[in-house]
Amino acid sequence: MTTFREEHTGTGLSEREVGTSLSGRDVGAGLGGRDAGSVRAVVSDAVASDAALVSVADLRVSFGGTEVVRGVSLSVAAGECVAIVGESGSGKSVTARSLLGLAGPGSRVDARSFDLSGRDVRGFRPAEWRRLRGRFAGLVLQDALVSLDPLRTVAAEIGEVLAVHQVVPRVRRPERVLELLDAVGVPDPAARARQHPHQLSGGLRQRVLIASAIAAEPKLIIADEPTTALDVTVQAQILRLLAERKAAGTALLLISHDLAVVASIADRILVMKDGRVVEEGPARSVLASPAHDYTRSLLAAVPSAASRGTRLSDGTPLPRRTLRSSEPFPDRASTPSGPLLGGEPSLSAQVLAATALSMSYGPRRVVDDVSFTLHEGETLGIVGESGSGKTTVARLVLGLLEPEAGQVTLHQRQWSGLPERERRPMRQRIQLISQNPLDSFDPRHTVGRLVAEPLALPRRERRARALDLLERVGLPAAYATRHPRELSGGQRQRVAIARALAPRPGVLVCDEPVSALDVSIQAQVLDLLAEIQAEYGTAMLFISHDLGVVHHVSDRVLVMKDGRVVEEGEVEQVFQQPRHPYTRALVDAVPRLG
Repeated sequence: MTTFREEHTGTGLSEREVGTSLSGRDVGAGLGGRDAGSVRAVVSDAVASDAALVSVADLRVSFGGTEVVRGVSLSVAAGECVAIVGESGSGKSVTARSLLGLAGPGSRVDARSFDLSGRDVRGFRPAEWRRLRGRFAGLVLQDALVSLDPLRTVAAEIGEVLAVHQVVPRVRRPERVLELLDAVGVPDPAARARQHPHQLSGGLRQRVLIASAIAAEPKLIIADEPTTALDVTVQAQILRLLAERKAAGTALLLISHDLAVVASIADRILVMKDGRVVEEGPARSVLASPAHDYTRSLLAAVPSAASRGTRLSDGTPLPRRTLRSSEPFPDRASTPSGPLLGGEPSLSAQVLAATALSMSYGPRRVVDDVSFTLHEGETLGIVGESGSGKTTVARLVLGLLEPEAGQVTLHQRQWSGLPERERRPMRQRIQLISQNPLDSFDPRHTVGRLVAEPLALPRRERRARALDLLERVGLPAAYATRHPRELSGGQRQRVAIARALAPRPGVLVCDEPVSALDVSIQAQVLDLLAEIQAEYGTAMLFISHDLGVVHHVSDRVLVMKDGRVVEEGEVEQVFQQPRHPYTRALVDAVPRLG
């Protein structure tokens, strides 16, 4: 077995530096004859050969004394999609990045064989790897925001790939940038090309990253959670784009926690757990008749209409929701209480109401006459495409934005339009679980301090409560001493949920709370939210692009398009008998396991 250690300059390879390596701009003055010849051979052979583009046997990756990938063997042929699925921390992403020489700083990579298009790359130097990335292989990462240069426009980001790899003549680059943006479903490509990443939604940033990855027309695409941030209609468009490239002969290695997405495009599946492949085979047989208990548990954890009322983690019935508040306001009118399954909001107290909300950003009306109510113990789902106004509605009800028109009441008290000093005592009654919790964490604070911060308790009790909350969201007590950047995306999301639950709020505003989680951890978090709701009568405003998740958790649902509510009602009625053409398009675009 041959060992090769990755070499990186500086203090380490960040997500942004990965994007830099992929574009090829860090090649410098160029490669020597041996380097350039080796890489050109790999790229040219990929075109001519029908053999596997990627062939790795007994891959092992270690960081220090910890082995995170343990004897993985895989191959990917031209025109084939191989998917790797498994929990966060199972080694999926490290395996994929190792195929591009990007396992990480300080990593030790061993393999019995490691061939790209029939060429042994174990002796490749850093410069050779850099030349290979982008032209032979494109990488789509999960977190687009840290992969795109915040100082460059979208056009400059994609245009650089075209320039470095000389894909089209210089005069054709602006036109080609617009073609690529259009191909990945970016609306108004000419306007978006002039914008910077921070001016785009999460879904648009992800589409820009995909456009950059395919700009050099690579023979291999490694897609690490490429549709995580996308709504179902754009996800369907991206999957069609990847399927078209696969049909044209591009090899695709797909990393995803969404088994329905995997089912729609993969030819073969590798299931990883604790750094090992525990099951592999044709996609249809693995998904229809899984042989390993772990694979069966992953499939059972997928939320859907059929899973309503049961725990995703073990299939047992969810607790019945009791309509009561943990700490009602003194002047709040008393209302009858009783069990709620599937929602009977008329029996419970109204905890949140939005009336005729409107909001504009410049000339664009992003929320237009939106009204709804939310009752104790109830979950109201909000679905719609990226840019439909879902997150702006969340900001309005949280009091982070003031509506231009309309009002919000919280626990039957005025909430919008108040000075912050009057709102502050009520803020603990409404908490946010956001899509990107890292932005809301102080990077200097430990996890334990972040979770305990909202608690008005003595120091010892605060620490005990914080540790209990971490345990409840699936994080051992040892995580309390870590910092946010030491955690995976899924772990950070669980910390955010623990922090939001700390003051036992009456209302949880959940904005894509499980979009970054793999299916098994997602199941644990959704079960946890259901248990909290049953125990405390917590109401949830649940925003998600995943219609399966919304169908599983919600009592009622609002469908938003272009800032307006186009359909609303009981979740079963809306999803099974949609009346509006847009709702029907959303439902039809959902990938399915069967």
